[in-house]
Amino acid sequence: MLGDQLGFHLHSENGDRMRFRTNDTGEGVGTIVDVLADPRAERGMVAAGTVHHVAYRAPDTPVQESWRQRLEDDGVGVTEIRDRTYFTSIYFREPGGVLLEIATDGPGFDYDEPLLELGRSLKLPPWLEPNHEQIAARLPRVEVDQ
Repeated sequence: MLGDQLGFHLHSENGDRMRFRTNDTGEGVGTIVDVLADPRAERGMVAAGTVHHVAYRAPDTPVQESWRQRLEDDGVGVTEIRDRTYFTSIYFREPGGVLLEIATDGPGFDYDEPLLELGRSLKLPPWLEPNHEQIAARLPRVEVDQ
């Protein structure tokens, strides 16, 4: 999947470790993926302290739609495009079960508040907004030095 569907190529191997890259320089965020292929390893668990999913970026909706169609054409079970308020996402699993996401850059985190106000108040997705008070009450207070 890394090679045929996501555009990575095998760059190097060292024992059970394989390094995949999206380009020859390996520069830029998300351009390198290391895979440890240990046949004795137990399947990971979703739990505190583990990675829930890996997200890749698409600059805009047409690119994301192209990725979705390509994955679907290859027989990959991919979700519809989901509106996440600040971006849209598609989700699918690689053959080992890892959840992958391709998310758009926009509209961006300053969609519903000025850039200089980001992080000053709790923002929730629409489906959680009815529980805003209860969720806020359970969060630890965060002090920010000005």
